[in-house]
Amino acid sequence: MQGVRTWCGAALLAAILAVVWATEGWAEARTSPPSPASPSEGPDGWKSYSPRPELAPRFWTEKAAGGWILGAAAQGHPAPDGRWIRRTSVQPAKFYRFQAEWQAENVDHPVRSVVVRIGWENAQTTRSAAPEYIPIFGEKTSDGWHRAVGIVQAPENTTQARLELHLRWTPEGVVRWRNIQFEESEPPKTKKVRLAVVHHRPRDGKTPQDNLQQFLPLLEEAARQKADIVCLGEVITYCGTGKQPAETAEPIPGPSTQFLAEQARKHRFYLVTSIFEQDGKLIYNTAVLLGRDGSLVGKYRKVCIPQEEIDGGVTPGEQYPVFDTDFGRVGMMICWDVHFPEVARSLAGRGAEVILLPIWGGNETLAKARAIENQVFLLASGYDFRSAIYDRRGEPIGLAEKDPQVLVVEVDLAEKVYWPWLGNWRTRIWPEAPPLLAPRP
Repeated sequence: MQGVRTWCGAALLAAILAVVWATEGWAEARTSPPSPASPSEGPDGWKSYSPRPELAPRFWTEKAAGGWILGAAAQGHPAPDGRWIRRTSVQPAKFYRFQAEWQAENVDHPVRSVVVRIGWENAQTTRSAAPEYIPIFGEKTSDGWHRAVGIVQAPENTTQARLELHLRWTPEGVVRWRNIQFEESEPPKTKKVRLAVVHHRPRDGKTPQDNLQQFLPLLEEAARQKADIVCLGEVITYCGTGKQPAETAEPIPGPSTQFLAEQARKHRFYLVTSIFEQDGKLIYNTAVLLGRDGSLVGKYRKVCIPQEEIDGGVTPGEQYPVFDTDFGRVGMMICWDVHFPEVARSLAGRGAEVILLPIWGGNETLAKARAIENQVFLLASGYDFRSAIYDRRGEPIGLAEKDPQVLVVEVDLAEKVYWPWLGNWRTRIWPEAPPLLAPRP
């Protein structure tokens, strides 16, 4: 009987403790992420955490030259989810620079699985604003570690930042973190650029050269307004000539691109348009990017071609290249591409901040959507489409009202856009997007 009473007392005590633990866990969940049942303690106030103990990876720390390494390793679970967390005091409106170096193994999609996030909390440890992600692909260190770097601004009513280093959704993944820094910083530098589109449909031209001549005064006007990059329309050497695509196709470089390259060099701006390209026996609808010095920076062959081009013997491209300029990274799409989200998403996944779109005609709402969903500036120069410059909100900050017209708008590529409830959507896209087109370094 004594044994029965002892067993019942122990069971009652365990039940009471379970209720207390559950109550405390619920109270913590209302304010900030709860700690797992057995959190790991790291140096400098770092603690491990998992949303559910069943999802927790293995955490460890190790001493290394110059400091500590924080580690996390999945253990065969199909969807592990754990992170190292440290809270630190901040002041509202102040800027802070975060840096960490990381190295991963057996991780297929690092931007979804190796995540750096900063949560914002008030004095009551409740969320004061949407969290912000830090880009993980910075320059590599001399010994091959990736560097995650970002400058963030503490929101209003915020007293502390919750630094989070995640490993998630990778059954065999391993990640190590080192050289973790979070300190007050100057505001990030601006990245101002003057974006331009030309709204003009070539008319009455008999040859490609006739069409090109029509753009000379418009390029002069773009230069007068100090444009850094100018977008012209689709297949400008073909439009209105009454010829077949093959009759106006030419190599790249070739006569038309050389003519336009001279204009780019003369006016010291980047220039984008599309022409029909002849490459051996194949014809492509190809966008070219010409540099300030007149060089051919790169080209993009239209991937999504409509039935009219198919019937005209045009071949689709297969790649989504992006190109570095002196103000940022750009990508190009052409007309029908805008109706398929994969094209813009692929360019954004490769780091494009600005997408240039020579377009004959299409759906303006979809052009806005491509800008919004990828958080890029989109320049569209069209014929049966109102030429426009769209910002990251999808708003036309320049919109053509007549033909011909030159639109020039100055933007800051470093400016962050904060959406209600979502926060800085641009930093959330890749950690939370489907893995199909996730970017890599």
